[in-house]
Amino acid sequence: MILQMGWRNIWRNKRRTAVILTAVIIGVWSMIFLGALMRGFSDRMRQNGIATLTGHIQIHRSGFRNDPVIENRITSSAAVLDALEFLPEGARWTPRIRVNAVASNARHSAGITLVGIDPGREAAVSFIGNAVHQGRYLEPEDPLGILIGEAFVRKFETRLGNKLVLMSQDANGEIASRAFRIVGIFSAELESTEKQFAFVHIAASRKMLGVGDDICEVAVVLDSHRQVESAAKALRQHLPEHTYSVETWKELLPIVRETLEIYDYFIFIWFLAVFIAMGFGLVNTILMAVFERIREFGLMRSLGMRSRLVVAEVLSESFFLLVLGLAAGNLLGLLSVWALSVKGIDLSAFSEGMEFAGMSRIVFPVLVPRDIAVANATVLILGLAVSLYPAIKAARINPVAAMAYN
Repeated sequence: MILQMGWRNIWRNKRRTAVILTAVIIGVWSMIFLGALMRGFSDRMRQNGIATLTGHIQIHRSGFRNDPVIENRITSSAAVLDALEFLPEGARWTPRIRVNAVASNARHSAGITLVGIDPGREAAVSFIGNAVHQGRYLEPEDPLGILIGEAFVRKFETRLGNKLVLMSQDANGEIASRAFRIVGIFSAELESTEKQFAFVHIAASRKMLGVGDDICEVAVVLDSHRQVESAAKALRQHLPEHTYSVETWKELLPIVRETLEIYDYFIFIWFLAVFIAMGFGLVNTILMAVFERIREFGLMRSLGMRSRLVVAEVLSESFFLLVLGLAAGNLLGLLSVWALSVKGIDLSAFSEGMEFAGMSRIVFPVLVPRDIAVANATVLILGLAVSLYPAIKAARINPVAAMAYN
């Protein structure tokens, strides 16, 4: 009976009900939609960071990251390859040569990062396997081919088929140089990636630098983020700490890690802020409804209705308002996310200012079930909690004073 009365009472004043429903719907929609956008930002940042040569785990010789010179390369790669056998099933890895170099042609010169890759393995680990949109990818045996980014092409005013000279310090401390021919141009999420990296075959980079079969790093990609810590722990157990450094993406990308944590806090602060604004409207609406029905509540009390039943009746009205608002708000939020899931939001105009944190040019909203559950639970539970105040006010109405109320 209480639920039936509550349902009927919310429709007695349709305009007031429409106002509070609108507030709840907008609040729930903003929680879900903006929360999905924030998750989209963080998800793309993490994906970009991992795909842009970082991987989930990297193995270096101790000291290489602080001083990335060829002298700090891994000279006993057999020990590293043996340790990789303890990775979980489905893990993918690739060896690399990575050194600072100078690229030059007839018009320009600039510092870059020269990356020697195994084309087959690298394609399964990083973005470069699917990023070449002009020319071709590196072949299994490609002694003179080089891949460069679109932004690099514009900066150097070059094109496919042209030569590019790379210079770097070799294993003997001498300046080594070699001419490569541009066989492919890649496109990346971040323009800085296109300017920074140049890819050649790992055999060509080894020959240029005179390092034999040595490598600079090994990058590992796993099937799930949940496997990262356990896999890193297994590698550390089989690789001497004083000789090798095993680091996860969180250690390799501290700015991305901190930004993701900030986003987590921002989402829940946003949920709280939206609820506070919505809660004031809910309390005000229910309280006004109580004041308008003082004689009604007085009559109910005089007929023997207990105070707890009055509280339950008022809370049932709030419950129905919240449930209706949650249903419509969730539907509107899901539709908004779906509408942007195909093309995303183009942030190209702001990309230069956000690239320092690995922000992508195109952002797609990402729905996380936990966020939806938290948003709905926040609105429903706290909504009923704040509705206790007007409900208790209604339960304390004096029947005699209420009957005389005009």
